[in-house]
Amino acid sequence: MSENAFSENSIRDRIGSRFGSERIPKKFQIIRDTSDFFRVEYNDVIILGEKPFWVKRYEKEGRFGLDDEPKYWVRRAVDIEDGSTKILKLVFHERFDTKIGNITIECYRSPKKEARILDLVAGHENFMHGHWVLDSAGNIIRILDFIPGRQIDKIIVEYGNDHEDYFYNYFPSVLDTYIEMVLAIKFLHDNEEKHGDIRRDHILWDRERKIYRWIDFDYNYRHGESMFSFDIQGLGNILIFLVGRGDVLVPELYAKQRDLFDSLWGEDLNISYKNRVANLKKIFPYIPDSLNRVLQHFSWGAQIFYENTEQMLDDLYKAKTDVIALSGS
Repeated sequence: MSENAFSENSIRDRIGSRFGSERIPKKFQIIRDTSDFFRVEYNDVIILGEKPFWVKRYEKEGRFGLDDEPKYWVRRAVDIEDGSTKILKLVFHERFDTKIGNITIECYRSPKKEARILDLVAGHENFMHGHWVLDSAGNIIRILDFIPGRQIDKIIVEYGNDHEDYFYNYFPSVLDTYIEMVLAIKFLHDNEEKHGDIRRDHILWDRERKIYRWIDFDYNYRHGESMFSFDIQGLGNILIFLVGRGDVLVPELYAKQRDLFDSLWGEDLNISYKNRVANLKKIFPYIPDSLNRVLQHFSWGAQIFYENTEQMLDDLYKAKTDVIALSGS
């Protein structure tokens, strides 16, 4: 397609035709090379795969208390041709170290990995969907379908009047959802792929499709003998949150429930986050032993760790039987 097809006048005509003349911006850039994503401004138009995308905002970080931290390489945009909302993930190379217990794991962003997984999960309803293209400089840009919905952690903390009400009346269905999401990760692992950044804010409820979906696959990590250990630890952290109807924090127990705090040992704490309790049966004694044993695989006291999702699922199915029996449903 010729350059004139995406001239400033052509873009103005397209925006005016689809969205109304009053929406045409007075000033904007037409960008084909996204290497310097900081120069992409509000109302600019990025040409990707010979399609124009009208940039509206940047997304924000949702981890480690950085909810307002802008992600300038992730932009919400409008496909000018059909009016649909898209998420554009531009190329950003980032590395950091994280720890599980005494083991340090090097993590890094890989646009190529995320593009590969988008191809793999195109027909799987529990994952975000989209496609990838190369910009004019050869950067791998992921064009993602926008998912209208909330994070699972924001939803489940609203269930029930208190934890007991939640656990007896809501958690059985939450556990079904969780198992469904573990099965989705098993699909990745069975295809020799890792999610790479399994966190509770990376599960969204798609309110249009009425299903939970995994998002954000661009992190990778250097693994040792166990290729999927970091993914499985992430799954464990989510399960602990779901069982507890939120994080059970050691400082809060110290301040408000000293008797429970005094009952804890170091081995009862989450191996990834030592300020969180993993052995939740000490806090909520009605939790079935079978479920609590799954949680303890992710504690400092763990002697045995899950090597794959299949092992974890076997224990989850046993725990599900006990959870259902307890709830009487």
